Amino acid sequence: MTITKPKTALVFGGARGIGAAAVRRLVEDGFDVAFTYVSRPDSASELASSVQESERRVIAIRADSADPEAIKAAVRRTVDELGPLDTVVVNAGILRINTVDAVELGELDLMIDVNIRGVFLAIQAAVAQMKDGGRVITIGSNTAVRTGFQGTSVYQFTKAAVAAMVKGLALDLAPRRVTVNNIQPGPTNTDMNAGSIEFLTDRSPLKRVADPAEIAELVSYLAGPRSSYMTGSSLTIDGGWIL
Repeated sequence: MTITKPKTALVFGGARGIGAAAVRRLVEDGFDVAFTYVSRPDSASELASSVQESERRVIAIRADSADPEAIKAAVRRTVDELGPLDTVVVNAGILRINTVDAVELGELDLMIDVNIRGVFLAIQAAVAQMKDGGRVITIGSNTAVRTGFQGTSVYQFTKAAVAAMVKGLALDLAPRRVTVNNIQPGPTNTDMNAGSIEFLTDRSPLKRVADPAEIAELVSYLAGPRSSYMTGSSLTIDGGWIL
């Protein structure tokens, strides 16, 4: 009897919200999964415990996506414990809201470091340990297309940068048949939107926000064999928010 080795996935920013939903969905799909966290060890521990009853292995790794060495260490530990990567999901990101006159340099640098530099460095480190034919998935935002809110200019351009980044990376990695795609969620029921759900629901054409599990379904598709001909794309899933 042939024993099929589980695939390996690493989710950067996987302790809560969309990242946690992606971890659960990838486990359901048969992946062994490592995920990183930085500020909520309680959430990371709870997530790891909740999926340990499955036959798949799940490990939580503390790693700040603003720290290049922490990113590399997370990849090394994942490969050491679970094996070469088949999929990486880069979900880590931060949002600070301020109009242009109020954005401080430290705030600007932090958002660039996590939302742009951290995404690039995570992909760079991961693909060096990825099997040919692997999958790179970034979690961006529909604000890359359009934002209707004051104070989000920095967040918007960081997410637009990710949407542009995947196009070039897709070409770089095409000879290895590694696909690179970007998911652009709209308002989703996560900690980032806590306190704004009613407002966002009222503005949504579908009169609701997304459940993180709905975004994770798209992660599942992009991580699977049926998406093998899609690369360099940004897929918006926002309930018609930017139509």
